[in-house]
Amino acid sequence: MAARRIACLAAGLWLAGAPVFGADPAVLAPRVPPDQMAEVRTWANPFPATREHVEQGKALFHGKGFCAACHGQDGTGLGDVPGVRGALPRNFTDRAWQAARTDGELFWILKHGSPGTDMASFIPLVLTEEEAWHVLLYIRSFGRT
Repeated sequence: MAARRIACLAAGLWLAGAPVFGADPAVLAPRVPPDQMAEVRTWANPFPATREHVEQGKALFHGKGFCAACHGQDGTGLGDVPGVRGALPRNFTDRAWQAARTDGELFWILKHGSPGTDMASFIPLVLTEEEAWHVLLYIRSFGRT
């Protein structure tokens, strides 16, 4: 229910003209605070990238996690809301970005949000930690296409 409220709030702000779907232009800029980076980079996804786990992540990305609303069905960051203008959310198909971010960094962002952007925290409000790791497996699949 809280996830739907967040989505509705974002849609309402967008309709009012607020730049809610923006992301910063520095695509490769780290999001994790420097004093936490060393630890976060040691975090590894506990789930292997099997077809089953990636499909679980896909279902969460397009469903419960409502990631596609901002990042698009295809992960390009174009969203699914017609007419969105301004800075766009992260493009998961960008191979340079994929190579620059560790799974631990991405998990940290799902847990804490992305400072300097409109990316909010999703753990534990929307996703469990286990679900988040599955979503990350799916996000990683965008970099392989």
